[in-house]
Amino acid sequence: MKPEKTKDNKKQKNNKADALLKPVKLHSPSDFPYHNRELSWMDFNSRVLEEAFEKDNPVLERVRFLAITASNLDEFFMVRVAGVMDRMHSKPKERDDSGMTPVQQFEKLTEKIHEFSKKQYSCLHHSIIPALKKHKLRFLKIKELTKTQKQSVDEYFDKLIFPVLTPLAVDTSRPFPLLANKSLNIAVRLLKDGEDIFAVVQVPSIIPRFFEVKSDTGRDFVLLEDIITSRLSELFELYEIQAYCPFRITRDSDLDIDEDADDLLVEIEHSLKKRQRGDPVRLEILSKCDKALKKFLVDMLDVSQEEIYEVSGPIDLTFFSKFGGIDGLDELRFKPIIPVNPPADFFGYDDVFEAIREKDRMVHHPYESFDSVIKFINQAAKDKNVLAIKQTLYRVSGNSPIIAALIKAAENGKQVTVLVELKARFDEENNIGWAKKLEKAGCHVIYGLAGLKTHCKIVLVVRRENNEIRRYLHMGTGNYNDITARFYTDIGMFTCDEKFGEDASSLFNVITGYSTPPVYNKMKVAPTGLRSFFAEMIINETENARAGLPSGITAKVNSLVDPEIIRLLYEASKAGVKTTLIVRGICCLVPGIKGISENIQVRSIVGQLLEHSRIFIFENGGMKKIYMGSADWMQRNLDKRVELVFPIEDKELMERSFGIISTMLKDVLNTRIQKPDTSYELLDRRGKKVHNCQREFSEEAKKALSAKKDIVREERQFIPLTGDSFKKGPAENK
Repeated sequence: MKPEKTKDNKKQKNNKADALLKPVKLHSPSDFPYHNRELSWMDFNSRVLEEAFEKDNPVLERVRFLAITASNLDEFFMVRVAGVMDRMHSKPKERDDSGMTPVQQFEKLTEKIHEFSKKQYSCLHHSIIPALKKHKLRFLKIKELTKTQKQSVDEYFDKLIFPVLTPLAVDTSRPFPLLANKSLNIAVRLLKDGEDIFAVVQVPSIIPRFFEVKSDTGRDFVLLEDIITSRLSELFELYEIQAYCPFRITRDSDLDIDEDADDLLVEIEHSLKKRQRGDPVRLEILSKCDKALKKFLVDMLDVSQEEIYEVSGPIDLTFFSKFGGIDGLDELRFKPIIPVNPPADFFGYDDVFEAIREKDRMVHHPYESFDSVIKFINQAAKDKNVLAIKQTLYRVSGNSPIIAALIKAAENGKQVTVLVELKARFDEENNIGWAKKLEKAGCHVIYGLAGLKTHCKIVLVVRRENNEIRRYLHMGTGNYNDITARFYTDIGMFTCDEKFGEDASSLFNVITGYSTPPVYNKMKVAPTGLRSFFAEMIINETENARAGLPSGITAKVNSLVDPEIIRLLYEASKAGVKTTLIVRGICCLVPGIKGISENIQVRSIVGQLLEHSRIFIFENGGMKKIYMGSADWMQRNLDKRVELVFPIEDKELMERSFGIISTMLKDVLNTRIQKPDTSYELLDRRGKKVHNCQREFSEEAKKALSAKKDIVREERQFIPLTGDSFKKGPAENK
């Protein structure tokens, strides 16, 4: 008979985990295999670029994948590359967890990024542009336009572009202008009295990057910078234009925030202004750029040779994201995944609270509509029996229905408490605006916690029922963002389980006040207990394997970086624990090494939708446990953020959750396997049924809703009575 689990037993187990979980600081790759984080991120972006090369993908989706790689790279430079450059000056001899100094990292990174940049433009010019032409979509130079098209372009320039342009001369009285981060500009070399002078023209970001001109043979487009350069002489009428070249700078954009400031909101607003003035970390210019212009830009921006990226053009491929969405060409895009609404779990219920009282409910986005979450908060805002709503917000949309519902709740007299994380990178300005609006409406707004980011996803609704209080919760793996919920895969669970309710109240008390972090009933919360929980679960699997008991780990995360978790996974592998990891992005663990990680397989799924959910399954001696939540296996998630991981305990939802992972592991269309040399390769499809997990989830959602509708029809079906019916006995009629 197994010993009864007591608090003392639990304490002993935690002490054991804490003892084994010694801080790990790697000093060389020989400590154990650990792939450099930044190089692993570049591997991830390369997997996205492979989708742009993939000829089986619709051409406008390939265009979008290319744009995503460019946008990803922009952010990578602004934060990660900038960080490496900063450490080169501040801590030149300090080694990272892969054993590399900042100088070594920078050298390897720049080499890899330069090679990657070449592949981007090779993809564009040798693969995508020819594919677009096959569908009669063309980008034309000014000299390629017909007379009618040229007239159209000239009229567009005169009416819309010219009034916006501001040529900026650079001389002894007019210094080089402070150019906005990521802005596209044109450097111009002019001749005056036999001497070179220079000027800069900013390509206005407020005007679309491409202009469509009428065509009888398809659809033709002209780039904005080509239109401007064709009319440069009108901006510099007194000078002779010698040369011009588009260029773009990327700046260090990592905010340096004093969290001890009297007013965090004001401090972040001040820091945001510095973002546009950060030091340049990349200069993009055309490879055919005039030598004098190139020297002028290098001198003015003070960039090294490694920071210069010469490309064949056009500069800044992110505009292809909008081009991929142009009207009238749906046949050149993926068939859209349309969420079912309502989700099967809520079909037949007008009252969300009634549905949740019956049993725990689960929604899988975007296959099932995010409207179920919005409806939950909307109903709480209007319900006279709801006393309070508490919610965390990390990233929300620009016109958020969630915010609107919270404001309505406050106006209706509810006690509304919202933690708006002002430090959500690149969403700071948006979140500041929402925080101010919520406060104005009467909500109690918390700006996050000093030294921590609040990244957990939770809503708590406190409702009065029959003179008692009942707490309803939504907990999820993704943000309360109705826009990203259309193309990020995430899972949310609704419950009114009292133990979860107690945990939620305790969590909000910690976030909003001075409460001591409690011992939670069910939730696992960072930064106080999540690291030790994961350590305990991995160690448990290791010990089960050694004892001959069923063991195994399956985890789906966005990133796997934490050295301590990686070490424990290696130990589990050595003990024989079969481990399958679905890691979309960065993976510092190296699988398949004999004697270390031969029992670990790492998969990455890159497809039509962005995989975002975090799921953790532990075999647990044959009594499987499954958890979901907001945390990746990274130091920042385990130690520097408020994160929430929760168990799935309802039997139906457990089976459904296991099924989600099972479907993902069958995928052969979007899946790549990481090899022991850290490279990735697509699964061999030969002789296999081509499973696309994202499409299959969409079909499953439709079937589940259809099945629920059929059940309701059967329940409501009227059976007419005939004379024969009366002749049968009661048992027969039944």
